[in-house]
Amino acid sequence: MLPDLQLKDTVRMRKPHPCGSIEWKVTRLGADIGLECLGCGRRVLLTRRELMRRAKVIIPATPPEGPDKEANPKS
Repeated sequence: MLPDLQLKDTVRMRKPHPCGSIEWKVTRLGADIGLECLGCGRRVLLTRRELMRRAKVIIPATPPEGPDKEANPKS
């Protein structure tokens, strides 16, 4: 259940919030997941099960680094 969820990730929900936004930022991890609406700033807590049902896409805050990326790019 949501093993790759991290703080500051963006979650795109299936249904829009009343303000019209469908994107939420993860602000708390634990038994409940804290989310903040990126449209109006409203904060909510959802259980992991509820979030898994409502979420459409999880967008990582930082893209994962692969072995093909160099630490020091050449100029």
